[in-house]
Amino acid sequence: MLKITNLTKIFNKDLNPEDLKVALDNVSLEIKEGEFVTVIGGNGSGKSTLLNLIAGSQISDQGQIKIDEVDVTDLKEHKRSKYIGIVFQDPMSGTAANMSLEENLALAARRAKKKGLKWGFNKNLSELFKENLATLNLGLESRLNHKIGLLSGGQRQAVTLLMATIDKPKLLLLDEHTAALDPKTAKTVLQLTDEIVTKNKLTTIMITHNMRDALKYGNRILMLNNGRIVFDASGEEKRKLTIEDLLSKFGALDDMEFTDQMLLS
Repeated sequence: MLKITNLTKIFNKDLNPEDLKVALDNVSLEIKEGEFVTVIGGNGSGKSTLLNLIAGSQISDQGQIKIDEVDVTDLKEHKRSKYIGIVFQDPMSGTAANMSLEENLALAARRAKKKGLKWGFNKNLSELFKENLATLNLGLESRLNHKIGLLSGGQRQAVTLLMATIDKPKLLLLDEHTAALDPKTAKTVLQLTDEIVTKNKLTTIMITHNMRDALKYGNRILMLNNGRIVFDASGEEKRKLTIEDLLSKFGALDDMEFTDQMLLS
């Protein structure tokens, strides 16, 4: 579903050599349809840059990105969005705060469809939204006309997750989407994530600083350091991994910078 070949991204190329930053260094990666991949790494390891290049919010200096055999390397972000669903770290991102739940969901449902002057709402669509919101078990199915900006962070992130997956994207990107939530709410959103991804068999990449979550969720794990993939495990190998195993692998990297989330996981 996703094929990345020799992907490189360099920042500060026009400044002094000592300021040059190689964020991604000749990365190649293939992710099969239906794989749920968790990505870990220290600060500056290249995790967010990888997601940004796939999403199109940044353009690579070298390499190729294919989604479902379609070359999207030079495709603009808004055109690439028909293939991709994204949930950001900030619950305020990805939604229009002053629009209702129904209006936000309608925009998400039409993301990959041809734009026109046809009326965007109908009874059948409203019922579909209610059914989808009911699966979140947050009581939001009766609040279709409420502004989404009035929801709590956890509720809003759960709705954003629903918006990102309502049209069954080719690829779902989760950029530390529970990092801004309290532990209890984060657990709820992660459980919802796992249910939605599993039910719809979505090809998913989830960045996280929490090693426990990286091991618990998904069927494959990647570790990045200095813009390179330094560890890749899937299937039975991933299931047997422990936090101690990951810490030992991090410990073998002399220049790895731990984050509080990684140490406290």
